Amino acid sequence: MSEKNDLRQYLQRGREALLWKLEGVGEYDARRPLVDSGTNLLGLVKHTAGVDAEYLGLVFDRPFPDPPAWLVDDREPEADMWATADESREGIVELYRRVWTHSDATVDALPLDAAGTVPWWPVERRSVTLHQVLVHLIAETHRHAGHADILRETVDGRLGVRDGNDNLGLDDADQRRTHVERIEQAARTFRD
Repeated sequence: MSEKNDLRQYLQRGREALLWKLEGVGEYDARRPLVDSGTNLLGLVKHTAGVDAEYLGLVFDRPFPDPPAWLVDDREPEADMWATADESREGIVELYRRVWTHSDATVDALPLDAAGTVPWWPVERRSVTLHQVLVHLIAETHRHAGHADILRETVDGRLGVRDGNDNLGLDDADQRRTHVERIEQAARTFRD
């Protein structure tokens, strides 16, 4: 397998893990802010769709066709981090999948050493290669998939990297509770 294929595979795993966190959760729980920053499951998908579109689109002069207004217009701060009542979950997921197709076409068309420019980065770091951008996107996508892990666990206790793989060592609920209690006891020794 080539280095480019390895990078694409890791990026795709993060994309799919992020979408998996939406499966089976109700509309309210997909949209509601679950922490003080306002972070929410559907907003993470929307944000990551925009990030993917910009890094594997604009950076290499291959802009995503028909971008949503929140991606190109003067927008309110963090407009990409939450879904308005007018934006459907299906629409955001479909957008993300269209972005994948466009982004993957960019990766297919260019060599890993292809030059790009990230206009929103500091001048001294703006010049990048496709390889650098892919590594950046893998980190960014998996970071947000990790956020989604915590949010989804907060909503309904669902754990895991993807369906059928919780990536945790304790499968039994009683064992997990006992484990969490041990962690809490250890932490309490440091409580003021």
